[in-house]
Amino acid sequence: MDEGSIKIQSGININIKRTDGRIHSAIVSGVNHESRSVTVEWYERGETKGKEVEIDAILALNPELGTRQPTPHLQPMPNRLAREPSGSSSDDGGFLRDGGECETAGDSGHTMPVRNSRSDMTRQSIPVATKAPTRVTRNNQMRVSNAGGAYTNGHGGDTTGRRGAENVPPAQQPPPPQTNTRLTQQFNPPVSSARPAAVASAVSVPHAVASGAVRRSNVVKEVERLKENREKRRQRQAELKEEKEALMNMDPGNPNWEFLAMIRDYQNTIEFRPLTGNEPVEDHQITVCVRKRPLNKKEMNKKEVDVISVPTRDQMIVHEPKNKVDLTKYLENQKFRFDYAFDDSCTNEVVYKYTAKPLVQTIFDGGMATCFAYGQTGSGKTHTMGGDFQGKMQDCKKGIYAMAARDVFMYLKSPKYKPLNLIVSASFFEIYSGKVFDLLADKAKLRVLEDGKQQVQIVGLTEKVVDNVDEVLKLIQHGNAARTSGQTSANSNSSRSHAVFQIVVRSPGMHRVHGKFSLIDLAGNERGADTSSANRQTRMESAEINKSLLALKECIRALGMKGNNHLPFRVSKLTQVLRDSFIGDKSRTCMIAMISPAMSSCEHSLNTLRYADRVKELGTSEGTRGRAESPLADVEMEPAHDDLAHLRSLNEGDMSAEMYTFHEAIDELQRAEEEVLDNHKAITDYLQHALQRCSALLTLTRDVDYDQDAYATQWEELLNEQLAVLAQSRDLVAEFRSKMQQEEHISRRIHPPRPH
Repeated sequence: MDEGSIKIQSGININIKRTDGRIHSAIVSGVNHESRSVTVEWYERGETKGKEVEIDAILALNPELGTRQPTPHLQPMPNRLAREPSGSSSDDGGFLRDGGECETAGDSGHTMPVRNSRSDMTRQSIPVATKAPTRVTRNNQMRVSNAGGAYTNGHGGDTTGRRGAENVPPAQQPPPPQTNTRLTQQFNPPVSSARPAAVASAVSVPHAVASGAVRRSNVVKEVERLKENREKRRQRQAELKEEKEALMNMDPGNPNWEFLAMIRDYQNTIEFRPLTGNEPVEDHQITVCVRKRPLNKKEMNKKEVDVISVPTRDQMIVHEPKNKVDLTKYLENQKFRFDYAFDDSCTNEVVYKYTAKPLVQTIFDGGMATCFAYGQTGSGKTHTMGGDFQGKMQDCKKGIYAMAARDVFMYLKSPKYKPLNLIVSASFFEIYSGKVFDLLADKAKLRVLEDGKQQVQIVGLTEKVVDNVDEVLKLIQHGNAARTSGQTSANSNSSRSHAVFQIVVRSPGMHRVHGKFSLIDLAGNERGADTSSANRQTRMESAEINKSLLALKECIRALGMKGNNHLPFRVSKLTQVLRDSFIGDKSRTCMIAMISPAMSSCEHSLNTLRYADRVKELGTSEGTRGRAESPLADVEMEPAHDDLAHLRSLNEGDMSAEMYTFHEAIDELQRAEEEVLDNHKAITDYLQHALQRCSALLTLTRDVDYDQDAYATQWEELLNEQLAVLAQSRDLVAEFRSKMQQEEHISRRIHPPRPH
């Protein structure tokens, strides 16, 4: 580098300042003109070290470098060795100061850097050719003779190079090389006879300097390697900074930008081939699919990260955020495979095409069809089944309910099924905490019983005949309004109950059921885990949801298995009213698992996918998978208590012994409640009749000559009868209170169940 009066080049010795304030000498190993800096290296504590220093810092410690002029061509060195002592500091022919270096030119014309450090240099003679001159760096303390190779340490004492030359026997000393006499005299003037041995040995360069040159060469390579690695690190840091800025610009202020970056990197390795809607519809007796909804406005305002990827038509990936023990963030990419996977760009029409639409023909062929929407609250179940929302208003025309109704009437008018003269009717009810309410009759409470043919009947359910799609839409709107009325939030209500919309096709005359299509918007699966609540009503509804979802899974599994298997349908009201949908070769079902893409819902989404995955896995035609199954007894059914035990044997991982005891307590409490309520209604009717009898008996006493003995006997009998009836009612209430206390005691000891 030569900028004005600044002269810095590789190989010179300079002073540098360390970060701890120390100042010591170092050797320039490289010059960077662009950044105006140099790399230096030094030897310290048995190892070579290096660093990069700015030129301004070097000039501050080495001001003489700012005034040095370029060195002219080498002039013949005066023969001062004979006139001055060997240790004289005035000799300018070859001084090397501590830490300096001497560059010698060999026959090839290349310079050889020579390190001369007191701390690491082995003092040996250095053979050097006499043909080329010796170029000596500034501030040298150790002198090297061009003629003889002997050098001193700058303090008057010869080094081992001279002593080594003196100790070499004459017979072993190498002969002087054949050189140009004029050049030899010019660059190597005569030396006084005071140092014949030194002069005689000047024909070679000591081996230590040569090895030092190799060592210095390795040091330079190491410094260059460190410099290269440093530049790579800086480049990578700059790239990461650009990526971070890009992500921050794309989603500014996102606190989870690191997870977002990792998800983007993973997605860049995936080839996306999602469902387009043009693929053929596959025929399955059991269809399990998953739908991902888009991020809603609330989630986008909270800068939620989308952790769901749908790469193909049947695959879904959850990028679950994780933290190591040292708080390092990483992703656990969990893959799931189903019959269909719908991404957030799929419409209700596309979802309907591959889920409920293939089931419509089933009911006209005399079968039973069911379609479930399953997932946590707010995952899009009601949107999929009921239709799009415009604010708080729901467009029922775009839901699966309405689409199925349109296809039903299309099949009804088709040439194949029109001669059957089938009648279409619809009903709409919900199941909440083990109770059934009619949504088409002001939420009247209904009873579920089995008739003499062991067919499940919902006593008093409103079923209206419909002639077109518009009438069906009116029923759907009426039922949705009844379902949400009296509640603080539509989501709150929908997450706590199962809504069942049924389209029934009956034969004319006897009105026998020809086929039935049940479309169910299931309660939020996260509610089933809330069995440790302090509120009894919440515990009871959560227990019912938990049982119904487990029983539903087993009923669907049994539908896909060969042979007859016992259905634990009495465990919940949901499976009880849908029992006929899980029996027979003509029965078909479809489950649509709904998931939210937000990172805050990742755990619930994983629970939903695992549940749906088990349904499909269990819903294969591979038999019992090694489990012992009880045969289906159509004549003598097992009681509900045995159904619960059977359900637990199939789901020991999801229903612990504590939870089984809790469910038993809930069942007993519900039975006691039903008995009390039935008795209360009977007592009300009885007391009205007893009041009439009391009034009639009192009327007899108005006669002057009434029979006093008969009156007393009848009145006593009536009082005793009423006392007995009331005492029975009192005992039922006492038992009901005992069951409530038992349930509360057990609920305090249970642990929250493992989520689905």
